[in-house]
Amino acid sequence: MYTDEIRRLEESGKWKKRVATIVAVVAVLALLATVFFAYRNSGTKVVLTTGLKKDEVFKVGNLPCTLPEAMVYLTDMQNRYESVYGPRIWNAQGSFSLVEEAKAQVLEELVQVKSMVLLAGQKDVSLDKKEEEKAAAAGKEYFASLTETGIAALSVNEKLVIQMYREYALAEKVYRQIVEDVNPEISDDEARTITVLQIRLKSLGEAEEILRKIREGEADFEAVAETSSQDSVIRYSFGKGEVAEPIETAAFNLGKDEVSEPVQSGEDYYLLKCISTFDENQTQLNKEKILERRRNETFHTEYNAFVNTLTRQLNRELWDDMAFAGGENVETAGFFTVYNTYFKVEQPGL
Repeated sequence: MYTDEIRRLEESGKWKKRVATIVAVVAVLALLATVFFAYRNSGTKVVLTTGLKKDEVFKVGNLPCTLPEAMVYLTDMQNRYESVYGPRIWNAQGSFSLVEEAKAQVLEELVQVKSMVLLAGQKDVSLDKKEEEKAAAAGKEYFASLTETGIAALSVNEKLVIQMYREYALAEKVYRQIVEDVNPEISDDEARTITVLQIRLKSLGEAEEILRKIREGEADFEAVAETSSQDSVIRYSFGKGEVAEPIETAAFNLGKDEVSEPVQSGEDYYLLKCISTFDENQTQLNKEKILERRRNETFHTEYNAFVNTLTRQLNRELWDDMAFAGGENVETAGFFTVYNTYFKVEQPGL
């Protein structure tokens, strides 16, 4: 789920890149449309504001999400960004407001959690006594971290926060149940990663001439790549399914130190030299990526089939008016940080 994505980005050092991408993104409205309107042709009934109470941001099926719940998620995201980049990050220029992108992410996450809670009911999944105790402890710890100003700004109480942790834990539990039977066995061949040097060129004639010089010993592949390739990066490691099919086929047919014939992909031509046909460490990492992809595909097959049956209602006016709490930051212990201290997720998140 969302927390796992952020955790992976933070651990891999890609958090800054993610923020830069968000600033430039032009798909905020498209994301909102995905969350609430993408199913208009698939049987899902979509209604705006009908049947919602004044403090309900949206409703999935018969399960509502209130403004205080949305504010907890939004405040957590706000504090994550500001802890790294400071409050000025929200003034970053882009095609859409970064605040609106943050809201869109919060909306997407909350819709998924609520949908998963309903799916848990259908699958007769519930928290056991120990999990209930963890949710209660997490809720009490988070609520205790709030000042009186924070409590007022978020309009939350301890009971609501505990319920939010219960729902999040339930969503994670349903996910794990859905993917528990996914086959974890992945062969070395399926996960094999190859490393090549690559020269990208604009014409077939140029590629053929360079290849001739390399094969006749007039030129060194790496030296030519550094001076003649259209790309600044010339060394690549990749597994199957990660690059264009013509490049993949040519690369995986090479032996160590072999050079390919010119390979056309799109409008460009490529020369490849195999540096390594098998990297044990990279192959192991690729196995983990493939397993995660299998799990997510299995999950989304069942999840999408379920959510297509649900009615979704959005209180557009309340949503549009929702903003960061108060003129100053509302400091908390971190909703998802607290969650992760009580619930150790053993499998990749949603």
